[in-house]
Amino acid sequence: MNKVKAIVLRAAGINCDQETVEALELAGAQAARLHINSIIKDPSALDDAQILVFPGGFSYGDDVAAGKILANQVMHHLGDAVRGFIDAGKLVIGICNGFQVLVKTGILPGFSESDGSSSVTITYNDSAKFEDRWVYLEPAADNCVFITPGRRLYLPIAHGEGKVVTKTPESLDKLLEEGHAAFRYVDSAGGQGGFPVNPNGSMESIAALTDTTGRVLGLMPHPERFIRRTQHPFWTRMPENMEADGMTIFNNAVEYVSTNF
Repeated sequence: MNKVKAIVLRAAGINCDQETVEALELAGAQAARLHINSIIKDPSALDDAQILVFPGGFSYGDDVAAGKILANQVMHHLGDAVRGFIDAGKLVIGICNGFQVLVKTGILPGFSESDGSSSVTITYNDSAKFEDRWVYLEPAADNCVFITPGRRLYLPIAHGEGKVVTKTPESLDKLLEEGHAAFRYVDSAGGQGGFPVNPNGSMESIAALTDTTGRVLGLMPHPERFIRRTQHPFWTRMPENMEADGMTIFNNAVEYVSTNF
């Protein structure tokens, strides 16, 4: 069987690409870091890959708004290529800054307002400061291939702009009714709450979004930062054979590709 191939996007300011490559390789994929300029020059670089990752960091210094400049590059130079990638049944994941990029391109949630404007954005945390902490996530979507149903995750966050908001109440209803909310922030017992359970004030405690196919996922927490037991803040109390929660995201992606391609 040919190895699953993944591309981890690079650009100025992105700083989680190496960790993401390592997570994908631990899951059994062959991962390559490619600069966006090289993909713009030759979009066929995407043809042999089945997973495309927009990793975390601060692309282009988050000038203008978090992820906005990289999103503009993707929309104007790679829109057709990325849409073709998704239409071919392949997987796309955006982590933290990468989630911001997917939302600001309109790839997530995949629908807009009636006037064509964005229905969803990601903005400044309610705390008005950078939040760096661990959070619990409860699966909230049935069709997302990255998710293990019923498995609550414990992952770190690190962002100043992580609050998911909709333009209208109708857009929020659509997000929820059509299953776009992939994960919600919860406490250790699975209950929703205010800060710090919901670390940024996201509407309906939304921590991640997926599209209608379930093959595109954007999430604010960092699964690539918990891929080994020793990265858990209480790792000495954890079983030696535990599966790090972050690996479930990458393992599910690689397993899906292995089964369907």
